Amino acid sequence: MRDLAFLGFLLALFGLGFRRPFLLVLVYVYIDIVAPQRLTYYLLNALQISLVAVALAVGAWMVADDKRDTRVAPRQILIVLLLVYCGLTTLGADFPVEAKYKWDWVWKALAFAAFLPLTLRTKLRIEALLLIMVLSASAIVIVGGIKTLASGGGYGQLNLMVDNNAGLYEGSTISTVAIAIIPIIAWLARYGTIFPRDWRSTGFALALGFACLLIPIGTSTRTGLLCIALLAVLALRVVKRKLLYVSALGILALAAVPFLPSTFTERMSTIKTYQADESAATRVAVWKWTWEFAKANPFGGGFDAYRQNKIAYDLKARDPVSDGPKLAVDQGRAYHSAYFEMLGEQGYPGLALWLLMHLAGLWRMEVLRRRHRDGADAWAGSLAAALQSGHLVYLLGAAFIAIAFQPFIYMLLGAQIGLDTYLARKRSEATRRGFRRARPELAPA
Repeated sequence: MRDLAFLGFLLALFGLGFRRPFLLVLVYVYIDIVAPQRLTYYLLNALQISLVAVALAVGAWMVADDKRDTRVAPRQILIVLLLVYCGLTTLGADFPVEAKYKWDWVWKALAFAAFLPLTLRTKLRIEALLLIMVLSASAIVIVGGIKTLASGGGYGQLNLMVDNNAGLYEGSTISTVAIAIIPIIAWLARYGTIFPRDWRSTGFALALGFACLLIPIGTSTRTGLLCIALLAVLALRVVKRKLLYVSALGILALAAVPFLPSTFTERMSTIKTYQADESAATRVAVWKWTWEFAKANPFGGGFDAYRQNKIAYDLKARDPVSDGPKLAVDQGRAYHSAYFEMLGEQGYPGLALWLLMHLAGLWRMEVLRRRHRDGADAWAGSLAAALQSGHLVYLLGAAFIAIAFQPFIYMLLGAQIGLDTYLARKRSEATRRGFRRARPELAPA
């Protein structure tokens, strides 16, 4: 029955897409985030629904969408350059079979991120994209929040609909994304027009924001706690009564401590003693290995180059048997950081492209935030601030998770570029109207 329900739901979405072609873009977004084929037993697993959705979305844009004054932003070019460079490193990868497997989904994420801004020609489309992204992620977040309230969760123990750690179903990844979308949830509650702004939408936004905060607790991820702390600091930019905000935040944090599950508090306490924690010590050792690997391989080793690492590290603890330093050895350990993932796999050129793409996004959102702080386009300034905050949360979380090519984040980048190009079109149109009013003899008859 569940397979039939998902199939019927997707067929209904595709049907709506044939009436409104842009909806096919949103169908692909939903499929890529939720991965309904992983939630079913057979029907959707036997179909390449993701490929069907993106083919229909691109085809509908080519045939039916308005392409007047289509703009290609510099960041789209950077994404395409990164796509091409990753393709070249895949051809010469140290582990060609494993690299091909990762390339099969990475190129789709990058290609869609470059294509997505071309479809975001109106404010309504930008809002619809963000709404579908939030609601799709909320399908995972709400389940995780309910299970956290019911059982308290635990590291590696919170089942998020599927018994699989891939994509957004991995604990640290969903913790980062859940905190990153909180500013977007707040923006939708304040400026959204698709749903009426009443007590129902406001109540849902507050409940969803609370569920997002529960995810790092349920997954017991230290990365999630750091992301919450960063978001709390970033919120200082928009609150008017900063002293009251900081005081309230401190009181709420103290009041919440007695209600936190022991699995969460025990794992968070390892932040102070990270050198004796095997998980944290492994990361540092892998990062050191990657740094040395990049010196010898400046163009990277291709996807999954980490498989060749061999590491040994001191846990800064006493071995109970020998009463000497407790040493650990391992090999083939993943990067545990998007920055080192890019350095090890794509080398210095790939890391430079990746960093430039993200830094350019942060800078452009800051420009838009300041330019549209007040007036009729205050919604745009507020959205730029929300997208920038979510982006910064991702970049912090990415320091501890290998999510350099996480598709959800590239959709967020696509939304940033879409907002930027949309506002650029509006400024261009306003300039042309002003010029025609100043020179009425040049206005079209």
